Amino acid sequence: MDDDRPDVLLTGLLFYDLVLTGLGKPPTPGEEIWTAGMGCGPGGIANLAVAASRFGLRTCLATVFGDDFYGAYCREVIAGQEGVDLSLSRVARNWPTPVTVALAHGHDRALVTHGQEPPYSQDVLMGDPPEARTALVHIETEPQAWLAKAAANGTRIYADVGWDPTQQWSAELLEQLALCHAFLPNETEAMAYTRTDSAVAALGTLTELVPVAVVTRGGDGALAVDQTTGEYADVPALDIDVVDATGAGDVFGASFVAASLGGWPLEERLRFAVLAAGLSVRHHGGALAAPGWYGVDRWWRSLRDPELRRAYGFLADRIPADVGPPVRHAPVTPPAQPA
Repeated sequence: MDDDRPDVLLTGLLFYDLVLTGLGKPPTPGEEIWTAGMGCGPGGIANLAVAASRFGLRTCLATVFGDDFYGAYCREVIAGQEGVDLSLSRVARNWPTPVTVALAHGHDRALVTHGQEPPYSQDVLMGDPPEARTALVHIETEPQAWLAKAAANGTRIYADVGWDPTQQWSAELLEQLALCHAFLPNETEAMAYTRTDSAVAALGTLTELVPVAVVTRGGDGALAVDQTTGEYADVPALDIDVVDATGAGDVFGASFVAASLGGWPLEERLRFAVLAAGLSVRHHGGALAAPGWYGVDRWWRSLRDPELRRAYGFLADRIPADVGPPVRHAPVTPPAQPA
C-alpha cells in the first residue's frame, strides 16, 4: 500500500528576504555602498520547505503570512511555483510579513529585520499534527507541544538549533533530543551546547543523546554518526565560490532528510547534503537558491574532476530519470502581481 503521508512536516516563521551581495567590504555608519548583486524571495522556514520540495518530497508547511504584498508573493512562490502544501498555514489580517535585508559579505552576512511576533504560535498552527514520515524542526529553549505529539504519531524528528543570543547555551535544551531521530547543529552550536572544544568531541557527546548526530563545519564539511547502522562519516566541503551563504544550513538539512528517506548509506547522505548546500551558496537567497534534483544533475553532468567523480559516483544511481524543470532562482525584483 502506498504511504500517502507527507514526507516532511514543517512549521516556523517565514520572512521575505532581500539579499545584497558584492559589497566589497562591510558598510560603516554614514557610508553608502553600491552592490553588484541583489536577489529577493521567501526566507526563514521557506528555506527548508522549498529545498525539500525541490527534491520531490511531499512537503507540508504550517506558517503565517501577512495580508500584504510580501505575504501574497511568498504564498504564490511557495505553493504555486514550488508545490508546497500550505493547508496548515494562515493569513493574518493587519499583520506585516517580516522582511529581512541581508548584507552578504564573504562567507557570512549581517541581517536587519522588520517584523512583529506572529499572531499564531507553532502549537496553534499545528494543533494535532498530521502523521508524516519526517518533521524538520528548529528546537528552542521553550519546548513546543506539537513536537511530542508528532513523535508519538511515529514521525521521525530531524532537528537543528540556532545561535543563542544570551550565550547561556542551556543544556536543558538538549533534553528535547529525546524526541528526535537526528540532530544537525553547526560546529559552533554543537560545541557550545555540549561544553566541548572540538567538533569531534561534540559529536561524541551528541551520539549519547540521539540516534543520528551530525555536526556541520561550513568550509570544512561535516561529520556524523548513525547509531542505528553503526556508521561514521567525515566528508570535506566542496571548493565553491560563495555568493550568499543565507539558508545553506537549511538546504543541508532538507537534503540530508531526502537522502535518509531514500535509505542511503551515511557517507552518501552526508556528501549529498554537503553538495546541495554548496550548490546553494552560488545563488542569492535561501529558499530559491536550493538546487533540487535539477541542479544536482547539472553539476554531476558537468563534473570533470576525477577525484570528485569517484567520491560522488553514487549519484549515477541516485539521480532520478526525471529531474524536473530548471529551478527558478531569486529575482532581482519580484514580478508585479495581477490587478
